[in-house]
Amino acid sequence: MNTDRIENSKTTENPETIENSKTTENSESMENSKGKGNSNEEESSDDSFSDDHESADTRSGSYPDFGMRIYGHGRPVRLFVAGLHGDEWKDTTGLLKRIKPPKTGTLALIPLVDCGKYISTLNPDYYPGVGKKIVRAIEELKPEIYVELHSYSSKNLEKLAGKNRLELIGVPAYSVLKEGVLLGSVSPWIRRKYFPKESLCLSFELRKGSEESRKFAACMLEILKEIQSLDEFIEYMKKEFPVQAKRAMEDYQRFYGEI
Repeated sequence: MNTDRIENSKTTENPETIENSKTTENSESMENSKGKGNSNEEESSDDSFSDDHESADTRSGSYPDFGMRIYGHGRPVRLFVAGLHGDEWKDTTGLLKRIKPPKTGTLALIPLVDCGKYISTLNPDYYPGVGKKIVRAIEELKPEIYVELHSYSSKNLEKLAGKNRLELIGVPAYSVLKEGVLLGSVSPWIRRKYFPKESLCLSFELRKGSEESRKFAACMLEILKEIQSLDEFIEYMKKEFPVQAKRAMEDYQRFYGEI
C-alpha cells in the first residue's frame, strides 16, 4: 500500500466528517486478500452504545466495517486502536473519535475493536481471533508507530504495574505515569511477529471511570500523533518522565534483549 495516496482533503476542519469512502481503495485490497464477505452479516443493534458514543459496526471485514479512519498521508504511519475487549470501549473509544488529524504523516484509527467477551491480548488466540482486524490493518498499513488503549479496575493495578509482573505473568510491568495512566509495551504475540525492532509499540492502561485518566491519555495521544520515531519518543520520555523511562527501558531490554 502506498500511503501517499491517502487523501487529506476532507480533514481540514472536523475530522468526524471524514467519510469511509476515502478508504475504498484500501478496503478493496483487503477484501481481495481475504475473499468475499458474508452477505448474511447485518449490522446488529447490540453495537449501539450510550448517548455519549456513536454507533459502531464491530463486524470483521473491510475498513468501513470496523470504522477505521485514516487521516493525512505519507510516513510515518501511526495506528491507534481502542476498545479491544469487554467494556473497555467506555473509557477509550471516545478518545480516538475526538482526535484531530496529524500535522505530518498518516494517522489510522480503529476506535472500537470488540465490545464482547473479554479475552486478554496476552492470550495467543486474541489477535488471530477477536483482534484479527488489527492484524489486517497492520499488514496493510505497516505502521511505524502502534498504540493500544486499554482500561483497568483499580483492584488490578498491582497485577499490571507490580515489580514482579515479569516473573509472575511473563511480561514487563507497566510504568505509572500520571492520573492513573499506565504505559507499557504491547503483547509480545503481536510485537514480535508484526513489527521490526525500530517500531514504536505502546500500550496505555486508563483507570476505569476516571475523567482525569482520560484527559491525560488524550494529551499523550496528541503528542504521539506527531511523534516521528521510536528514538524521538524515548527522548521525550527521558525528559518528561525520567524515572519511568529508565525502568521501562531496563524492563524492555530484559525481555526483548534490545531497544
